[in-house]
Amino acid sequence: MNIALVTGASSGFGQAICCKLIADGYKVIGVARRTDKLQKISDELGSNFLPLSLDVTKKDAVESILLQLPKEFQPIDILINNAGLALGLEPAYQADYNDWETMIETNIIGLVHLTHQILPGMVERNFGYIINLGSVAGSYAYKGGNVYGASKAFVKQFSANLRTDLLGKKIRVTNIEPGLCGGTEFSNVRFHGNNEQAAEVYKGVDYITPEDIANTVSWLVNTPTHFNVNSIEIMPVAQASAGLSVCKDLQ
Repeated sequence: MNIALVTGASSGFGQAICCKLIADGYKVIGVARRTDKLQKISDELGSNFLPLSLDVTKKDAVESILLQLPKEFQPIDILINNAGLALGLEPAYQADYNDWETMIETNIIGLVHLTHQILPGMVERNFGYIINLGSVAGSYAYKGGNVYGASKAFVKQFSANLRTDLLGKKIRVTNIEPGLCGGTEFSNVRFHGNNEQAAEVYKGVDYITPEDIANTVSWLVNTPTHFNVNSIEIMPVAQASAGLSVCKDLQ
C-alpha cells in the first residue's frame, strides 16, 4: 500500500485529495495547522489517515515530526505539496508587505522544506511521485496577482527543474495548474474573511471544484510508473486567458 503525504489537508483541495486517495486504497498523512479540522477528517476517514498538525514553514518542526512518523506510515511514496494561499488583490504599489511575505513563506518556503526532506528517501528507494499544486497564475499575469503569481511561477519552474535533476531516477514530478476553482476557502482567505466579496468571484460561474482536482491527482498517481505528466493546466470552460491589454491615451 503506497503512502501519500498531503499538505493543506484541512480543507479545499487538500481535504478532497485525502478523501479520494483513501478511497483509492492509499495510506494518507494529512498535514495542516488546524488540528480540530484534521481530527474531524480523521474521524471520517479511519485508521489509514494520519492527521499531522504542522506548520510547513517551520523548518525544524518539519524535520522533527517526519522523524517521528509511525512505522506504518513510512516510507512516503507520494508527496502532494498543496498548502498555499493568496492574500490581497491590490496593485503592487498598494499591497501589504506582510501579505507578500506570508505568501512567499507558505507557497515557496513551505513547499521546498518538505520536498528537501522527503526527496532523498525517494531517491534512495528509486521510487516516488511529487505533485505540486501550482496555478494558472504562474503562467498568466493578472491585476493584483503580483507576488501570488510570482510564487506559483516559482512552483512551475521548481517542478521542471526537479524533473531535470531526477532524470534517470524512477521518480515522477507533476505541476498541477488550476484556474478558477470554487468550493474552497481560497478567496475568503485572499479577501481576509470578507465572505461577500469572496462569493462574488464565483457568482454565475460553473467553476472547477476540489473534487475535480482530487480526481486529477487520483488519475495521475494511478498512471503507469513509466508515464510522467510534466504539467497539467485545468480551467473551467467559463475561463480563458484574457490576452494582452493595451492602455491608450496613457497619462
